[in-house]
Amino acid sequence: MDNVRFDLKSLRAAYAAGATPADVIEAVYARIEASGDTGIFICLRDKSEALADAKALGAYDPAKPLWGAPFAIKDNIDVAGLPTTAACPAFKHDPAEHAFAVARLIEAGAIPVGKTNLDQFATGLVGVRTPYPAPRNSFDPAIAPGGSSSGSAVSVARGLVSFSLGTDTAGSGRVPAGLNNLVGLKPTLGAISTRGVLPACRTLDCVSVFALTVEDAWDVYETLAVFDPQDAYACPVTASQISTPPATLRVAVPKARDLTFGGDALAEAAFARAIEDLRITGATIVEIDMVPFYETARLLYEGPWVAERYQAIRAMMETSPAALHPVTRKIIAGAAKFSAADVFAAQYRLADLKRATAPLWRSMDAMMVPTYPRPRTLADLEADPVGPNSELGTYTNFVNLLDLCALAVPVRFRPDGFPNGVTLIGPAGQDALLASIGAPLQALCDEPLGATGWPQPPLSHHSARARPGEIELCVVGAHLSGMALNGELTSRGARFLRTVRTAPDYNLFALAGGPPRRPGLLRCAPGEGHSIEAEVWALTPEAFGSFVEGVPAPLGIGTTRLSDGTKPKGFIVESVETLDARDISEFGGWRAYCSATA
Repeated sequence: MDNVRFDLKSLRAAYAAGATPADVIEAVYARIEASGDTGIFICLRDKSEALADAKALGAYDPAKPLWGAPFAIKDNIDVAGLPTTAACPAFKHDPAEHAFAVARLIEAGAIPVGKTNLDQFATGLVGVRTPYPAPRNSFDPAIAPGGSSSGSAVSVARGLVSFSLGTDTAGSGRVPAGLNNLVGLKPTLGAISTRGVLPACRTLDCVSVFALTVEDAWDVYETLAVFDPQDAYACPVTASQISTPPATLRVAVPKARDLTFGGDALAEAAFARAIEDLRITGATIVEIDMVPFYETARLLYEGPWVAERYQAIRAMMETSPAALHPVTRKIIAGAAKFSAADVFAAQYRLADLKRATAPLWRSMDAMMVPTYPRPRTLADLEADPVGPNSELGTYTNFVNLLDLCALAVPVRFRPDGFPNGVTLIGPAGQDALLASIGAPLQALCDEPLGATGWPQPPLSHHSARARPGEIELCVVGAHLSGMALNGELTSRGARFLRTVRTAPDYNLFALAGGPPRRPGLLRCAPGEGHSIEAEVWALTPEAFGSFVEGVPAPLGIGTTRLSDGTKPKGFIVESVETLDARDISEFGGWRAYCSATA
């Protein structure tokens, strides 16, 4: 089982093929040991207990959406049978029951593995404010892993579990996602019950989801988004299915003057590329003034909401403050400078800012911002524990105060090989819209999952289909995203829809000629060929006609049969031209062949 991928699509396929949850649990514990990172988990379940849960699942039950999926839980969320410490040993206690979210996941067939490390009491965005060894960033140990949900993020990025739970008050479910090439789903306030979660700021807290793909995060969210009448801050939000975004989709980005990257030119260029990729998926880009959002963000760190953190651990602050991490203690102790009158003044100002930002949503359906300005190093934090932390929250701190939902999405890596992420933001209740935008954006960028090196699985076809009046075109060679001839699509306004594979009825050949090199896709008898990597793009009839007119022999356009059951138009090759060509079907696709023969 060491070679089994833990993204949910791959895991389900493995189970359908005969793998067992016990096999997966054995692999989980082997991978945790092999990781060599003792900072990821604060507490692991005994393997025998996890194996017992795995065996109790019985026969494979695809009706349970998370059947056999291993997951991790941030250690400020209760799991019966494991202590909750919130990264403070003196706070340790043994909960009698699971948090509502954990119970929902177990009911859906998921298997809890352990409790993950965090910035103590979920106070921080860096992931290293802990008395335990800090988790290592999954790409560069010199870079902060991001927090406060650092262990939860790293556990997924390293392929140790399928998904994990974190929490998010100021960005703790988004910043570590961006720093570890993950999806971070921060739901609408109250959509996921926080019963059984140690509060940071109870009025702003969310349970968040870390996953390898947008669709995986959404599968977990659908299980969790159930109204809990016992949570006073819960609200009835229904998790609707991901669908194709509206044809008139408008996504706002900050005006250039409002963007900050801390002088990191690579981060700035990466965000510019992400805007262009978003445009390719069909969004209209508009620019907005970020000033009222940034003023809202300052309220969170400079205002009296820190008093909520004080209230959450009031007894400890008043009787044993020395038990806290020095940075955490200093931050929470800052609550003493605020009066009750200050709290009301801040609430009034927040109400003004909500009113000021509301009209901006008339010009946009969603917003896209960098997930963080730039990566920050552990050396930066050693020199200044607070400044870099505040900078990491530049694009996150305002979201919960304004009751917005958000989705951190991995996009194209920076030229230095470090991951890059953006965050989609929408009004309360628009979680599904963000997922429908984020899924094709992640697929278009086509980076490996987390730090595992695993390729992205194909998108579910329901999440990205052509709009009325458009024509779907399947490409398998030099027109793939990022390849030599992709500009022939994008220059015609083609819209990326989804990654997919053909039915196992094709062979792929490297044709003579070039540059650029091109393959030929040849259909054979059903089931006697290979399933080939493909992408589906949408074009207007005019653009499609213009494109087809330029297709040179021996290539042509016919009907392509895909593994998702669809039959879009696609490239075919004259069979006579393959007689002397190299059969490259074993590579599974043109991109893999080009990489192997570069």
